[in-house]
Amino acid sequence: MLTQEWEPFADQLANAQTPEAFLSLITEFVEKEKIPLDGVQSAEILLGRDTRPSGESLLEAAKQGISSILGAIALDLGILTTPQLHWMVRARNKGMKATEPAYFEQISNSFRCLVDLIPNETKSSKMDNTVVVDGADGVGGEKLEVLKTMLTSLVIEVRNTGKGGGILNDGVGADYVQKEKVVPRGFCSNDVGLRCASLDGDADRLVYFSVPTNSSRKIDLIDGDKILSLFALFIKEQLSILTKKGTENLNNNSHARLGVIQTAYANGASTDYLKQLGLEVIFTPTGVKHLHEKAAQFDIGIYFEANGHGTILFSESWLSWLEARNNELGFASEGSEQQKAALRLLSVSKLINQAVGDALSCLLLVEVVLQHKGWSIHKWNELYQDLPSRQLKVKVVDRTAVATTNAETVAISPPGIQEAIDAETAKYPRGRCFIRPSGTEDVIRVYAEASTQEAADSLAGSVAKIVDRFLGFSSSQR
Repeated sequence: MLTQEWEPFADQLANAQTPEAFLSLITEFVEKEKIPLDGVQSAEILLGRDTRPSGESLLEAAKQGISSILGAIALDLGILTTPQLHWMVRARNKGMKATEPAYFEQISNSFRCLVDLIPNETKSSKMDNTVVVDGADGVGGEKLEVLKTMLTSLVIEVRNTGKGGGILNDGVGADYVQKEKVVPRGFCSNDVGLRCASLDGDADRLVYFSVPTNSSRKIDLIDGDKILSLFALFIKEQLSILTKKGTENLNNNSHARLGVIQTAYANGASTDYLKQLGLEVIFTPTGVKHLHEKAAQFDIGIYFEANGHGTILFSESWLSWLEARNNELGFASEGSEQQKAALRLLSVSKLINQAVGDALSCLLLVEVVLQHKGWSIHKWNELYQDLPSRQLKVKVVDRTAVATTNAETVAISPPGIQEAIDAETAKYPRGRCFIRPSGTEDVIRVYAEASTQEAADSLAGSVAKIVDRFLGFSSSQR
């Protein structure tokens, strides 16, 4: 979440060959950015670590680096999930209490408020309130054990908490479950029909799944796109209750600008579903920094990647309007449907971690929305049917030869490659395909979608051959 202007400097520091080169880079940057190093300007750096043994020495190194700068203070907050640390930085900058108990208190209280606001007709329907969570043998499982003791009306069973000697992210975790589409370690055929979820190692991603039969390890996956769709549906419903007829005297703020932000990797079926709901869907290049920045431009911005990383942002000005509106409604029509909708939206803004994607707060929001709607995991999964997709990597001589535009969906160089991709894609019903250079290795990533798995595989394979023809090692020898 560092400002993007500082990224080249961070790259240079990480790649400095000698201590002398490192120091001269800092000196140059300090002069260029006019950063006062006389100790007048103070800086507080919040530090946290995960449960891996390497955390202690990394934390110590960070403390030494911070203490070498005059006026900088390191605050060691101990073992935390990444999103907890982000939440605390945001809280600190807003002048709020930035401690772990404050984090747990805020998300458990707002969860409780949302549970209290569940409509009576769905309260009476006997919904299964148990969720079984794979903690990825990381810090998230440990924290969920603490959080679950503070909740009523939800039973959380945590597996792979890291206590049993399992290795972090080894055959467990959201990334494994989402990519392999099989049950994580510690889950088996006895879990058929249960509502299951998986966090990733540092608890900033969340996916859900269910085990359809007791005869294989395959799962029915509910990824970030479906979590996004559930959240968007709920918020849209609350907004329409809040602004329904008979309230024409409201000012323009009542019609919140709600935006949904996705990347090109979002399944096409999810984008179609969101557009059918009448929502504004915007695409950005891959990477949370792009999604977060775009979401912040709306009154309410929801973003998610298919891998389960995402959150909801509420603008300060719209939240101020909502607080005032809630007070008005409390005075004029306490207990009305409109006031309940206002309270629900205020509670969501406190439950969700607006600093960054947070598997713990997203888990609680999913659970309370399912209870609100009286939905099982199967009913949720039926919102839309994912289009089959395939991702491939093609090794190339120079990945920088590919330049893209239009949120990475169109290749503008090398010349002619996009036309070749378009011609191939047109052969497949509901075909969609794009290529983009990897950010970390000399490969080009290929993503393809089509109406059947065979078609998606075939399209991805054909486009991989096109990439190889234009950019592969064979092309460089011509």
